[in-house]
Amino acid sequence: MDSALSDTPVLALKILVAGGFGVGKTTLVGSVSEIRPLRTEEQLTVASRGVDDTGGVEQKTTTTVAMDFGRITIRDGLSVYLFGTPGQDRFWFLWDELAQGALGAVVLADTRRLTDCFPAVDFFEHRGIPFVVAVNRFAGTRDFRPEEVSRALDLDGDTPVVICDARQRTSGKEVLITLVEHAGRVHAARLLAEVKS
Repeated sequence: MDSALSDTPVLALKILVAGGFGVGKTTLVGSVSEIRPLRTEEQLTVASRGVDDTGGVEQKTTTTVAMDFGRITIRDGLSVYLFGTPGQDRFWFLWDELAQGALGAVVLADTRRLTDCFPAVDFFEHRGIPFVVAVNRFAGTRDFRPEEVSRALDLDGDTPVVICDARQRTSGKEVLITLVEHAGRVHAARLLAEVKS
C-alpha cells in the first residue's frame, strides 16, 4: 500500500493569535511554526501616520495587513494551524472571517500598552471563543504577576494568563498547550451542559 495514502483521518485545530499593534503576533507564529510562515507584512508608510498608533513601538517599520499563518504537527494526523490577526483597528473586519471554526485564541499583551489588548479580549468574550492572555516580555518592562494582568483586564477568573517570550519556540509552545487545555475544558463543559438540558 502506498504510504502517501493513509486511512488515518487528518484533524486540524485552528488557533488565532491576536492582540494590539506591535505586540509580537508575527513573531510568535514564526517562532513556533514548523513550516516557513506565511506573512503579509508591508512597510509602514507616511500615509499611515495619524492612522496607526505607533506609541511605544516607534522602532516598528512593518505591519501585518491580512494575516500570518503557521503550522505545527502534534502527531500523525493532528496539526495545529495558527492564524495571526492584524493588530490595527482598520483591519479588524478580517477577524470575523479568521475566527470561524477556531478552537480558541491567544491574546498577546504588552504591559507597556495593556489597554491595546482590550479589543481582542472583548472580541473573543462576546463570541464565546476560549482564549488565554499571554504577556509577551519586552526588554525594560517590569515583571507583572499573572493575577495583576488578570485584574487589570477584568478577566473571568477561569481565563489563564501566562508570561512568555514570543521569540522563543519553547515559550510559544507552552502558551499553545495552555490554550488547548483551557479550550478543551471550556468545550467539554459546554457539551456537558447541552447534554443535561
